[in-house]
Amino acid sequence: MTEEEARAWLDTQFDVSRETWDRLERYVAILLAAMDEQNLIAESTRPHIWARHIVDSAQLLRHAENAGEGEWYDLGSGAGLPGIVVACLSTRPVTMVESRRKRIEFLDAVIDQLDLKRARVFGGRVEAVPPTAAAVISARAYAPLPKLLSSAAHLANEKTLWVLPKGRNAQNELEAVRPSWQGVFHMEASVTDADSAILIAHAVKPVARRKGRA
Repeated sequence: MTEEEARAWLDTQFDVSRETWDRLERYVAILLAAMDEQNLIAESTRPHIWARHIVDSAQLLRHAENAGEGEWYDLGSGAGLPGIVVACLSTRPVTMVESRRKRIEFLDAVIDQLDLKRARVFGGRVEAVPPTAAAVISARAYAPLPKLLSSAAHLANEKTLWVLPKGRNAQNELEAVRPSWQGVFHMEASVTDADSAILIAHAVKPVARRKGRA
């Protein structure tokens, strides 16, 4: 996907307003400028930032259209991908969970500069977030699926929709959790990378352990 195709995809999928375009363009500018101080995205993706990062994040919204009302939790937000993009393109409240100080400061500054009133940052580990029932949970580059589910289980209930971008090992990660976790899982193709997939899940919960015989 070229940068021009990425912008056309966004406009087609979301009918982006001038105000939202302005926010997205300012976010890209802030992101690139901050690269002089910290490594927020891979250097090799700079020329393809709209396709590789903005559209790659925005596509998650297409898979969350049927999620219930409530907050979107983005785990290990880092540079705000997908959290900031979701906050720009939707009206859903977004909480970005990030433990690294410089990333927290960056996210707070972006939220302030873009005036994203429905977005906030939780500065700390995922395990430290107070228990809740998120409507949607995303995690673009946070952890392999077994750790992701175990560390975030307290943020979800059976209605929570998980939208998790994964690479070419997506199926292997899913197989690795099947003995310990149950739910409705399926894969969707990524619009930006033929080798990647998006794992969609709901009704996720730990497999009940059978009690040993006395």
